[in-house]
Amino acid sequence: MDVTGLALRAAAARPRVLLAALPGGTAARLEAERVLRLRDWPMAATPAQADVLLIAGPDCPDLRPAVDRLWQDLPAPRARVHAPGADDVEAALESGQARLGSPAGQRTQAEAPDGAAGGDDGGPHHQESCGGEDHGQVHGDAAGSHDEHNDGDGGHHHDAEAQGDGLADPQDEHHEAHDGHAGDSAAEGVTGQGHGGHEGHGGHGSHGGGEMGMPGGLPMAEQGEDRDGLMLDQLHVPLGPFLADWPTGLTVRLTLQGDVVQEAEVEKPPGSGTTGREAFWAQPWLRAAEGEPVRVGEAARRRAAAHLDSLARLLSVAGWPAEAIAAMRLRDDLLDGAPGAAVTPRLERFTRRVGRSRTLAWLTRGIGQVSTEAAREAGVSGPAARAGGDVTDRYRQWLADIRRDVGRLEEQPPLRPAVEESSRGCWRDDDPPSAALIRLLPGLLTGAELGAARLIVASLDPDLDELTAARIEVGARG
Repeated sequence: MDVTGLALRAAAARPRVLLAALPGGTAARLEAERVLRLRDWPMAATPAQADVLLIAGPDCPDLRPAVDRLWQDLPAPRARVHAPGADDVEAALESGQARLGSPAGQRTQAEAPDGAAGGDDGGPHHQESCGGEDHGQVHGDAAGSHDEHNDGDGGHHHDAEAQGDGLADPQDEHHEAHDGHAGDSAAEGVTGQGHGGHEGHGGHGSHGGGEMGMPGGLPMAEQGEDRDGLMLDQLHVPLGPFLADWPTGLTVRLTLQGDVVQEAEVEKPPGSGTTGREAFWAQPWLRAAEGEPVRVGEAARRRAAAHLDSLARLLSVAGWPAEAIAAMRLRDDLLDGAPGAAVTPRLERFTRRVGRSRTLAWLTRGIGQVSTEAAREAGVSGPAARAGGDVTDRYRQWLADIRRDVGRLEEQPPLRPAVEESSRGCWRDDDPPSAALIRLLPGLLTGAELGAARLIVASLDPDLDELTAARIEVGARG
């Protein structure tokens, strides 16, 4: 009996997929999440549990070393594939599944030099490989609370209908069963669902290398003064760029004493020297600025979908996978052109459940506090500025904006970019709205607990693709 072949075929029947999104790859990421959910293939949150590494988005040379380190952390059997665009996702997943179940391919891969993909690696180094056989591997282990969220929904969250014991209001009949889980998520899972503090992974993600490295990739502590003048151990921890439920391409380097952030520094975004990268969420505004006729209703649809995408990340970080999946499904329906009448009943249930959740509000209350005045002084606009408060205020502002935008899907007047803000705020010359959100991050993260840091980032959710997108000229926005 061919036991090895049998085991490989079993693994390939329903592989766990680690999704690594590259800058400019939002459309590919969204398509990958949709397809994985439809196929009922679980999404892994870390390399240790995955079978297939799916790299989504156009090649980014700055992130090749990080992708390679992510790949090296994946145990065999594994497969590595690349989908530069949304149209490439299906073929890439088929290729990864076939490679995973091939004993000959796995042997070839095992014989390859350490760190090599074994021939045609299917990674961003080889754009042509997205539809062909791939000799790379991945293994992504859903650590922390993500591990329990992987079953049955094709993502790293439970199905909203199948999993009713989310982070809901205490009056909900399922709430008591989940209440303890929410606390655990805040204490350890919020840093990347239990995997954010490892230099070697950076969640599943830093992989950028650390100057404090030790054998095995573990960071080494130093000593430094804390805010009270005491000499305590300091640990340097990078978060990103491939951390689960994390802004694509963002890397934040933290200096920790205990679980408190003493310093935070945002690294220069990858590919920042390039221009013209697709900013998926800002496309209606970019097209309108170039003179293309764009309806207000089209912009409202894209903005509502963007807020639902951000909410899905926040809810996943907070440990509420059922509603994270509900947000993703609403997002996908809007992007597919569903009419407002078809979406509104489900949206009302979603906004009521999330907006009234006492546990979610308790978990996020007082974190990342920034007033409206301070936000506007920093150049922040959009929901983050209008919310004028903490993480709770920001996600509730998203909910209010989504309900308003879904009611505007049929509006026909032409979009005026100077009047209608994009999902992250108003565009200014050479200063996209996400640039101001990134500038705000270090100050908000300093002094926060490590668990709260993930929630703060998720509540702002800057889109780094805006930094290299075509600029919207102020003169063209009237």
